[in-house]
Amino acid sequence: MKNRLSPFFIVSYIILGAAGIFSSLFIRKATDYKVLGIALFALALAGFAVMTIELVLFYFGRMRYVARMSRDISITQRETLYNFPAPAFIIDENNVIVWLNSRFDKEVFREKDAFGVRLDDLMDINFNKLFTKKGTLVTYKGKYYRALAVKPETNDSGLTMIYFKNETDFVNLDYEYRQSRPSVMIISVDDYEDLLENARDSEKAHILVEIEKLVENFIDSTTGVTKKISNNKFFVVLEERHLSKIIENRFDILDKARKIEIGERQTITLSIGVGHGAKTLHESEVYARQALDMCLGRGGDQAAVKTDNGFEFFGGVSKGIEKRTKVKTRIIANAINDSVKQSDLVLIMGHRLADLDSVGSAIGVCTLMRQIGKKSYVVVDPEENLSGVLIEHINKNENDTFFIPPELAISMKTDKTTLIIVDTHNPEILDSVELYKMFDKVIVIDHHRRMVKSIENYIVFYHEPYASSASEMVTELVQYFGDNIKLSPSIAECLMAGIMLDTKNFVMRTGVRTFEAAAYLKRAGADTVTVKTMFSTSFDLYKRKTDLIKNSVMYKGCAITVTDDENSDTIRIAAPQAADELLYIEGVKASFVVYADNGKTSISARSIGEMNVQVVMESIGGGGHQTSAGGQLETSLDEATKKLQEAIDKYYEFNEQNKLS
Repeated sequence: MKNRLSPFFIVSYIILGAAGIFSSLFIRKATDYKVLGIALFALALAGFAVMTIELVLFYFGRMRYVARMSRDISITQRETLYNFPAPAFIIDENNVIVWLNSRFDKEVFREKDAFGVRLDDLMDINFNKLFTKKGTLVTYKGKYYRALAVKPETNDSGLTMIYFKNETDFVNLDYEYRQSRPSVMIISVDDYEDLLENARDSEKAHILVEIEKLVENFIDSTTGVTKKISNNKFFVVLEERHLSKIIENRFDILDKARKIEIGERQTITLSIGVGHGAKTLHESEVYARQALDMCLGRGGDQAAVKTDNGFEFFGGVSKGIEKRTKVKTRIIANAINDSVKQSDLVLIMGHRLADLDSVGSAIGVCTLMRQIGKKSYVVVDPEENLSGVLIEHINKNENDTFFIPPELAISMKTDKTTLIIVDTHNPEILDSVELYKMFDKVIVIDHHRRMVKSIENYIVFYHEPYASSASEMVTELVQYFGDNIKLSPSIAECLMAGIMLDTKNFVMRTGVRTFEAAAYLKRAGADTVTVKTMFSTSFDLYKRKTDLIKNSVMYKGCAITVTDDENSDTIRIAAPQAADELLYIEGVKASFVVYADNGKTSISARSIGEMNVQVVMESIGGGGHQTSAGGQLETSLDEATKKLQEAIDKYYEFNEQNKLS
């Protein structure tokens, strides 16, 4: 039934009343049209009478409706419900309130009679959850209620009883509990000893004071506590209410730290690991240490927040600082030597579509293993790789067989076989994932910044994100395996090619140790002219590269090229080369080449340091290094380009204050 009179009825009722009054005046004043006036008056009076009867019948109908509702609710039920210790009411099939008890009227509604009001007009309520076992949480006038519905199965009247449980205190208590949950934060000064190695004692004291003041001011605005556990490390425990604000501000302490200068060209950078959302304080500390390791593996100058769902990163805009000491290299060399002592076979494998650095570093490790008496091979797909010229160079100049396909390596694997992975730590992009899964433990040698998708089952993890290339790292390892280790000129040239590829001929990511490694290879007989010929390109490849450069467009300081020419055999080589060339154009901070690749879409990303392309590519499922990254998406070219532009937008949005420009 209708619970309210329609506006049309009310307006019509008023008009008829006015018409009756007007016609009576017409009869009294206009004698010539008295008969017409009487007729109009009679018609208005009849209509007024009919609508009055309708109005009376409406209210009698409403009373009958209430009476029928009252019959459906027995006297005992009415008495029980009216004095029910919780707010309760009854709605009909149209969600209209047809009855309510005193508590609902006094404690919830508290305004006027709620009879005839639609429940969804009164408050925002989820009717789907209303009939579940837990009901639904309702917010009304600053209070929280748990609403539960009761609808008898034999109820033919369409009535439903709903009662409220006041959970305001519980909700507030739960909110306070969550806001007061403790989280652990570990703050570390990047490369502290190397930074202060040549500083005066007075300068060291000043820098120490500045760092301590920075951390204290950072924590003073919270209720957290901090403990200095070493000159370069601080342990912090703080509540969720303050950590959420720090995350919202994107760890602005990172920016403030860079303002502390050491000498003319060096600044302080921090790495911050946060354990968030853990069940216990101990678990939060474990999370924080894992997050800190992830920061250091990504080059420092950033914060990582670790939860059950993974990592979230902030910062990471500075270039990695080269470590001057080689102590770690010596320790790693000893660890690798010990790990392969009992092995009868050593397999070395890089990433899929292996480039010169991947194959070059693998050849270096293979040579190293053979010179300490271990049978070893480089596992590489003979068809799907980008290092044909280097493989041909080794086959031509070395008598031994270095390369085997993944299928043969799988068949050769024994219980005493060791797998060494070079130039990647992502298990999903290995040349043979099947081979990798056959090993419980592996050795990893990589220079790329740490990714969330990381190999975890390692016995040795040699990871240096500051290094220019995996070939540089292997060259250093060779020097710590003993004086009897000698590299042939062709092997030295392979390692040199790997370094030159990743440094763009000693321009990008090049440090002192890079030149020291190159000098060692030069002494071993590496011919730079021979290495340079490995980078020679065919005429078709050169044309393909220039076409990609010609078709590029600018987007927020980034040069983006999109091509659908997946039939070209040279696209995988031309794409990264074109991305490199685009960086030489004025105003280009980063370059991206988007191309079709076997039904998928691949992206090659490069920068000169002004933009962290690793962060950009990670947001769409890729990864890599700060200045060289890539990714592969199972989408169309248009969709991949759209996602790339959104990732660039997101990068600028989150890092506007941290740009190096």
